[in-house]
Amino acid sequence: MTGPVPRIALTVALVLAVGAAALWAQGGTAALLAWAMEGQRTAQAAMAGALRSLRAGEAGALAGLLGLAFTYGVLHAVGPGHGKLLIGGYGAATQVPLGRLAAIGLLASLGQATVAVVLVHGGIAVLDWGRADVVGLGEGALTTASTAAIGAIGLWLAWRGARGLARLLPRPVPALRPAPQGAATGHDPAACASCGHRHGPDPAEVARLTGWREGAALIGAIAIRPCTGALFLLVLTWRMDITAAGIAGAYVMGLGTALVTVAVAGLSVLARDGARMWAGRLGGLRPLGPMLELGVGLLVVLAAVQALRLGL
Repeated sequence: MTGPVPRIALTVALVLAVGAAALWAQGGTAALLAWAMEGQRTAQAAMAGALRSLRAGEAGALAGLLGLAFTYGVLHAVGPGHGKLLIGGYGAATQVPLGRLAAIGLLASLGQATVAVVLVHGGIAVLDWGRADVVGLGEGALTTASTAAIGAIGLWLAWRGARGLARLLPRPVPALRPAPQGAATGHDPAACASCGHRHGPDPAEVARLTGWREGAALIGAIAIRPCTGALFLLVLTWRMDITAAGIAGAYVMGLGTALVTVAVAGLSVLARDGARMWAGRLGGLRPLGPMLELGVGLLVVLAAVQALRLGL
């Protein structure tokens, strides 16, 4: 980006991201989390009332339920979980475009809704489970699996960053060898120098494939854990025989969650570009990428280990 306005926007995003990270590291988000938890309880109680109105056939009850579900999703995403740290860290540490990262955040949130729908309807209809069984699996084994997967991605980011820093260390320059006879003269970077044929993908193709795999890994790690509010809503609507409303509410709740996740994605990408802008001006651009990957990876691992210890 060029021009004074983009530079100012990138600098502001960088300052906001650094400030938010410092506040989180010092435990300064307790008041915000308490407010979000209280809002969730209020929205959940209101959803129960909206379900009763919907069951009674009152006009506007469905719209009210969906509005409350969206609000609950936003408030729930402010609290722990939902992959905000992973999405934000990945955006800060890699060169993923904003549009792709926003799509990953959206698909991860809708994936959580899908897992909740499958868990409730499959567990109750097929396995004859009760509410305790469904919620226990969602908040137990699936939450642990999601946290472990997020931690594994953090380890991978840290390893990739450490390897990138190692590549920046000075190394002896190998002696040049003459090109073999019959070497390819075309411009295909993936062509073999001895036969002129392609034996593998070029760097751009590898980058596209890696980006697709990384995106799928992020979505899967986050989506494994279903939203507890969606489980609550789906179980109630199943019992009240208004399952379609419950499924719609679960996905609208996912959209509310995605609003926060996509906002985090946008801030992380703008802050990353701001950091790269200032590092370039100060002459330290080359090691910035690996350093961010290493630092963010270790932070994600630390947060995952803490969540596993606390059972979050």
